[in-house]
Amino acid sequence: MSAAEHAGTQGPSSGEYIQHHLQHLQKNFSFENVKQHGIVDFSIFNLDSVFFSVVLGMLGCFFMWRAARRATSGVPGRFQAAVEMLAEMVENQAKGVVRNAKSRKLVSPLALTVFVWIFLMNAMDMLPVDLIPMVWHSVGPAAGFSNYMRVVPTADLSSTLGLSVSVLLVCLVYNVKIKGIGGWLHELVAAPFGDRWFLYPINFLMQMIEFTAKTVSHGMRLFGNMFAGELVFMLIALMGGVWAWQFNPLTGVFWLGFGHVVAGTVWSLFHILVITLQAFIFMMLTLIYVGQSHDSH
Repeated sequence: MSAAEHAGTQGPSSGEYIQHHLQHLQKNFSFENVKQHGIVDFSIFNLDSVFFSVVLGMLGCFFMWRAARRATSGVPGRFQAAVEMLAEMVENQAKGVVRNAKSRKLVSPLALTVFVWIFLMNAMDMLPVDLIPMVWHSVGPAAGFSNYMRVVPTADLSSTLGLSVSVLLVCLVYNVKIKGIGGWLHELVAAPFGDRWFLYPINFLMQMIEFTAKTVSHGMRLFGNMFAGELVFMLIALMGGVWAWQFNPLTGVFWLGFGHVVAGTVWSLFHILVITLQAFIFMMLTLIYVGQSHDSH
């Protein structure tokens, strides 16, 4: 059932339309679910975000694998040249931040994966707002699922914070690997205000605040930009919806259709820059945070 059908033949109000499109495909946790399916029940997640994240991740890996498999030493094709330029760009950025050449053997591919994956997830915002949800509305309820569907994983806070927490774990691993467990634990209580016993609690508190602030801001920045972009696309879609539901060439409503096309085109072109820039920023912050884990205070 679509949002329009849910609200009646006259179509939903603006608030109802947006609220409908902001709902995730999700089954809420309950003790009944535990009794029926056991404590491990993946339906408590935002299933649409998980699904599209996994599919796009596999798609990105497939294209990278295909480029590597078809790589030649001669004149490269356009696809190989594009991938080589992207990989070289990431490697150059990694060299400027992570000085340890051995670490870059893992960090550079990680940064490349982060960029490609987030770019693909962000690019889902370029699809028409109602395209995939409309298909799902005719299939999902018949299969026993809810009629909600969101297709931009990076507009889901749980996805972006999951990515930033993963980066935090990588940073913690490199802190221990580079400095040793004893050296890192000493740094937690000796920096930034100095190695004095009476400053240990303050230093440790500041370190925890730093790790928390980095992780939260890392995920929130990506989420905020993509969520805002998704809302703008919904508002533009509303212009076209009002034009379609109340079409009358003799009234001002007709111009909403024209505005829908113009605004949608302009915002889509601008949004290409946004989705690329947000993927690049997340990648660069990943490199910076990993690089900082190599530094000693």
